[in-house]
Amino acid sequence: MPGSARGLKVAKMLQTILNIGLLLLATILVIFLMKETFHLAQVLLISSEQDSSFQLIEGIVIYFLYFEFIALIVKYFQSGYHFPLRYFVYIGITAIIRLIIVDHKDPLDTLAYAAAILVLVVTLYLANSKRLKRE
Repeated sequence: MPGSARGLKVAKMLQTILNIGLLLLATILVIFLMKETFHLAQVLLISSEQDSSFQLIEGIVIYFLYFEFIALIVKYFQSGYHFPLRYFVYIGITAIIRLIIVDHKDPLDTLAYAAAILVLVVTLYLANSKRLKRE
């Protein structure tokens, strides 16, 4: 069984590399989250009222995206090196909402984005059903 022992060592080494990479990514995301916090404070205190509401909403959605990615990484470590599907769906919904806020000039594109959100919500419902839920 020397081959299986070698396979376990390789798997453990790859898991360690993944964990280090995710910790590095989490650190970068925390830095960007702090930068976004500073940007939101500037929008609230300095910007003109006409532009500030649009920038504030866009900034809040970006803030949630960073927060959701950090929560996904934390959940990965808490759940024994497993990425829950529903967190990816949450991130997808938030990203599409941000896209609608930023690029809402073409009604057909906005309708397609809304349909994509509907598909993701149905996916979220199915993923949280009793038959598919693992946690």
